[in-house]
Amino acid sequence: MTRRLSPALVITLSLVVITIILGTYGRDLSKALDARWLVKFPSAWIIPFKTYISAAMKWLVEEAAIGPLSFTDVTRSIAWLIEQPYRFVLSLLGDGFTTGQGNAETVILPPISWVVVTAAVVALGHYCRDWMLAALVGACFLYLAIFGQWDSAMVTLASVLIAVPIGAGGGLLMGIWAYRHPRGERFLMPVLDLMQTIPIFAYLVPILFMFGFGPVSALVATIIYATPPMVRVTILALKSVDPELVDFGRMAGTTPRQLMWRVLVPSASHSLMVGVNQVIMLTLNMVIIASMIGAGGLGFDVLAALRRLDIGAGFEAGIAIVVLAIAVDRLSQAFAERMGQIHHAPEHQSWIARHKRTAIVLALLAITWAFGRFAPAIMAYPEAQTITTGAFWDDTVKYLNVNFFDTFEAIKVFFLTYFLLPIKRTLLGIPWPWTIAMLMLLGWRAGGWRLAVLCGGLSGLIAITGLWSKAMVTVYLCGASVIIATLIGVPLGVLAALNKRAGVVINVLIDTLQTLPSFVYLIPVVMLFRVGDFTAMIAIVLYALAPAVRYAAHGVRNVSHDLIEAGIVSGCTPRQLLRLVRLPLALPEILLGINQTIMLALSMLVITALVGTRDLGQEVYIALTKADTGRGIVAGLAIAFIAIIADRLVNAGASGARKRFGLES
Repeated sequence: MTRRLSPALVITLSLVVITIILGTYGRDLSKALDARWLVKFPSAWIIPFKTYISAAMKWLVEEAAIGPLSFTDVTRSIAWLIEQPYRFVLSLLGDGFTTGQGNAETVILPPISWVVVTAAVVALGHYCRDWMLAALVGACFLYLAIFGQWDSAMVTLASVLIAVPIGAGGGLLMGIWAYRHPRGERFLMPVLDLMQTIPIFAYLVPILFMFGFGPVSALVATIIYATPPMVRVTILALKSVDPELVDFGRMAGTTPRQLMWRVLVPSASHSLMVGVNQVIMLTLNMVIIASMIGAGGLGFDVLAALRRLDIGAGFEAGIAIVVLAIAVDRLSQAFAERMGQIHHAPEHQSWIARHKRTAIVLALLAITWAFGRFAPAIMAYPEAQTITTGAFWDDTVKYLNVNFFDTFEAIKVFFLTYFLLPIKRTLLGIPWPWTIAMLMLLGWRAGGWRLAVLCGGLSGLIAITGLWSKAMVTVYLCGASVIIATLIGVPLGVLAALNKRAGVVINVLIDTLQTLPSFVYLIPVVMLFRVGDFTAMIAIVLYALAPAVRYAAHGVRNVSHDLIEAGIVSGCTPRQLLRLVRLPLALPEILLGINQTIMLALSMLVITALVGTRDLGQEVYIALTKADTGRGIVAGLAIAFIAIIADRLVNAGASGARKRFGLES
């Protein structure tokens, strides 16, 4: 018996074939019909949004005022308020407290010794969990000292200690406001979408204009980048509090403020700490980009190494960021777990007996400050005793370059010839009206008329900004990278879910890729493959691989055991069980993983502009170098629109898959 194809499938396949044909022959067809406007958006129809935005920014900085104060006075006042605690923490950890300037500068109080900082994090690790955590975080900070990264790490840590409380506190307050005001939440969600999808490079220029060049501008940019997850987590956590607990609080006569701060927030504290953890990781993820506008520390070391193509120095600073991220991440997670537990210290004991760890750290601090001038090694780890791995990394890349150059070149040429360039030519050849129409049709099929209007409206806005060609290059580079990341990540995720030993190895690999700064990928990749689209694709795949692996593993693990047992009883082989039961039921999670992979790939595009790409990421980077606010924001919004379209379509597809498999009503 022959199986008939459904009409919907026939129509879909026909549209795909027509799209490929148009992409292949669209340019020739437009020339033959004398309708080049079908492929290249007419310049006469372009609206100069970037000119309007630049003019508005100039007015805001130079002329706007609030009463007697100019707008710049207000922003610089905010910068001053942020700078004071930052300078205090930086003096405490790195520079010391001084008086006077130039040759007359004298040190009043030296910074905290590396011994004391290490002892403090060990004590905190033991307080939060146990000696295992204390040993881990202590080893991380010892690594920073022994490998000569201490001074830069303390500058980075100072930024984290200021940015995280502001980002987490501001996100908490915004989340509470959105929870109390449903209309406010509906307004806030699109703003959060834009904050998370517009590349941070796009708003570095306006931040520079408003707050000036320096570490404070970097802190402001970091806070903007790291706050949205805290807002989302706060809203979700407050909504997840048991309604009976809320009703009990109201029956007890609490005011709305008391209900929020004495019932809802304490009940959701464990979930809220997940948001704080996200703020911490995003803050550390920003350290290199923040160094472009005045932040120092480990991020500046990586950026300087990239500019010099110094592989060893770049890897050492990048690994130091990973080590610092691991220590801070584990401490924050353990602290969140401890917050959910109740601990009562005996009240009859003395303060020292109740706070032994704190007393030991304070005693060490006093000892190091007292004897530091007589034993400098106590205050600063001796430079002569530091270890470097820079030569190892340099020699490794040189060895690979010398002995495997032909192999690497053959791989590069193969992918360019048979994979990347065909996709690029096809996408650039598709008429822009057809692309918009297909996106609207896809949106209508996946989520109804609202999604269709959203897809059509956002893609139309990209066209009228004059960035359609660069947007298609962005889609090509992002799409090709996501395809490769999915083909690698999903099988790895399935393997990690089905094989515990393989899962341990894969998880370590993915953790490393997630915490290693994206700039660090570029140095060896550029040295091995030179600049170009293939180099950018490798860097994007490495950066965006993690969600594809994690979501696939999560989806396969969470398949109902009853369904697996039913498949085994029916006589399915392990391969049939995977193909017919596990993968179909894990499809919604796999799609969500692909969605996150797309988001990370788009966020990496601006960084890959450093290796010669010609897309929207390059447009944003050029705007940053030329301090062109309008150009950067318009290009950033175009990237955000692509991300929002992809996010809504994939989420709609995942929701549809859940409904088909009965996982969602």
